[in-house]
Amino acid sequence: MPLSKNGYIFFVCVILFASGISIISYFVAYSHPFELSVRLFALNGFLVLSIATIMTPFLREIKLHFNKSFLEMHHSFAAIGLVLITLHPITLFSESLNPAIFLPNLSSFSLFWMLAGRQALLVIYIALAAALLRQRIPKYWRTWRLIHVLMYLALFFGIVHANLIGTDFQNIVITFI
Repeated sequence: MPLSKNGYIFFVCVILFASGISIISYFVAYSHPFELSVRLFALNGFLVLSIATIMTPFLREIKLHFNKSFLEMHHSFAAIGLVLITLHPITLFSESLNPAIFLPNLSSFSLFWMLAGRQALLVIYIALAAALLRQRIPKYWRTWRLIHVLMYLALFFGIVHANLIGTDFQNIVITFI
């Protein structure tokens, strides 16, 4: 079933939004293209995962306006977001070769929150596992669904991490977005 006119308009808006983020980020002073790619993976991954998470209450409207099932739309955005947000620490790892990038830092309260992206990544994969288990073991779908709701916590961790350690939020346009 092809996308409806509204579906195409929505996807074009998301692509323009992500392109806008990329263009704005490009014009902020960077010392290395590597830094730009790390930031764009994070920003665009967060954007797409946020869309996947926020669309959850709108099951009926998504079917009506996009001519696609909610799960098709949700899983498309979630898959793209997972790839992008996972490339963020992998890109950092490729330069530092420090596996601690993937592990939460519990040494201090401030470091826990500054590096909350690490916790966010773990929570994202726990929520993904819950979604996959829900399909495999439908008997416990309510339990899996509760665990899958952890995506809201992951997004919270991600936004705290971005505000405390990232520099993109110094740009008023990125902050608004």
